[in-house]
Amino acid sequence: MSDQAPSGDIVLDAATLRVLAHPMRLTLLEHLRQSGPATARQLAAHYEIDSGAASYHLRRLADGGLIEEDLERGTRRDRWWRARHRSSVHQPADGGPDERQDSRAYLHAVVLAYSEQLRRLAYTAPLLPDEWYESSMFSNYTLRLTPAELNEVKSELAAVVKKYRDRDDGAGVPVALQLHAFPLMAPDDDA
Repeated sequence: MSDQAPSGDIVLDAATLRVLAHPMRLTLLEHLRQSGPATARQLAAHYEIDSGAASYHLRRLADGGLIEEDLERGTRRDRWWRARHRSSVHQPADGGPDERQDSRAYLHAVVLAYSEQLRRLAYTAPLLPDEWYESSMFSNYTLRLTPAELNEVKSELAAVVKKYRDRDDGAGVPVALQLHAFPLMAPDDDA
């Protein structure tokens, strides 16, 4: 599988939620998914972190079954890693009460990782070629929904994303599409 794209999606269970409950692990995993195999040293240089820390996070991702060593590249001293799945899926409603704490820790890490990705975008977005800049979208919507309606919106958006992900023609370049849906209320508000 060395030059192939990562296989389908992985549905996160309690164990993988715990592994991914760190923003740097999410960042490294997404990098491997989007850019292909890399070494700890390359990732450390790209994200300006210690190579030992990068190696540690990569080993944790490997122990969780999210990445694997690419044995066709590098040497024992210079290990290459690749993603095993093209994306992670987590639906908090699918987990039981025992998984709730891990799920919330994962959500916290996701928000931190995405905020870092957006911070990096602040420096690159103004430099995009006109065609890409003009086709980009920066928006914010506030909707008034019930939990059932939010589930319906999630299903409809997932169907649209699936249509483009399942294309097999190799056209285009990787595009980050982030859709977030959560209620805008304090924990003690009544829904």
